[in-house]
Amino acid sequence: MRKVGLIINPLAGIGGRVGLKGSDGRDIVEKAIAMGAVAEAPLKAKRALNRLVSKKEEFQLLTYPGPMGEDTARELGFDPIVLGSLKGELTTPEDTEKAAVVLRDAGAELILFAGGDGTARNLYHAIGNSLPVIGIPAGVKIHSAVYADTPTHAGDAAALFLAGSGRIQLREAEVMDIDEEAFRQDRVSARLYGYMTVPNVRNLMQSAKAGSVSTEGENMMSIASHIVTHMEEDVCYLIGPGTTIRSVMDILGLKNTLLGVDAVLNRELIGSDLNEAGLLELLDRMESKGIPVKLVVTVIGGQGYVFGRGNQQLSHRVLSRVGKDNIIIAATETKMIALGGKPLLVDTGDAAFNELLAGYVKVITSMNRQMAYRVAY
Repeated sequence: MRKVGLIINPLAGIGGRVGLKGSDGRDIVEKAIAMGAVAEAPLKAKRALNRLVSKKEEFQLLTYPGPMGEDTARELGFDPIVLGSLKGELTTPEDTEKAAVVLRDAGAELILFAGGDGTARNLYHAIGNSLPVIGIPAGVKIHSAVYADTPTHAGDAAALFLAGSGRIQLREAEVMDIDEEAFRQDRVSARLYGYMTVPNVRNLMQSAKAGSVSTEGENMMSIASHIVTHMEEDVCYLIGPGTTIRSVMDILGLKNTLLGVDAVLNRELIGSDLNEAGLLELLDRMESKGIPVKLVVTVIGGQGYVFGRGNQQLSHRVLSRVGKDNIIIAATETKMIALGGKPLLVDTGDAAFNELLAGYVKVITSMNRQMAYRVAY
């Protein structure tokens, strides 16, 4: 019988909604928990494993104890082989690395893991390119190409791997990560750490995040000019993360949080680097004054994500208050064409709201120019 390993980093992405832009480091994890953050990685792992429930008699699931896989597997009716042990209440990168080695040595042909770029680095450090992996996206930042587009797609990719009897085509994918301390200071410093093997299923596995290039500068300014020209008085605008959107703040002459969410009212900054709680509080204030709120966001290049990657503070709670019709999406034509027809993606943490956001939307691509594009989840 074939064997599949499962590793969940239960702390992955825990800093997203509280605006900490990452979860690397025990101090950041403890700060996130103190701010009321909750673990979402197990929920995303559950969405992936749901795609394998019907096949659970066809393979053995190997996993690590408690929150690192066992709990989620048993909740879905799996009877996993549990290996290794945990020492503390909070899991560590060392636990992830030990788990990867133990599962590989126990005969796993594939490791399915839930986490972010830091988790991918841990696996690469522990087992290198010695067996295929599929990442379940659960982190704040997902630059690495070892992840599936969505948690559900991770499960689908694993199902295809199992159905392929080991003959499914594989490819090497980048393991990328950034300096989180620089990230929190609005500086993006990405680095390639190496390559791991993943199933070669283009419609399920994502590409590495593509950064904006200098030649796009004029297009970004054109987009920003369109947005600023159409800004209304007495309307609050939430300005999302990203270099494309930063140009809006440049034109307004306002300080911008490149990797956070700012709020602008009548061309004045009224909120900076707002987390989910701060955004909900601001929405309460605007509602009490009868001030409408609109949100400006961009698309992650190479991946197509609008919500759920790098902007988890824009949760379904926030977005439902803003309203679908008040969401403004902007991206350069180059970025949109590079998606190769793949849909824009949303993962707000709520399946019903993801479904609400699905369909066709207008994307601003330059001054007075828009395209209709499909959103999926």
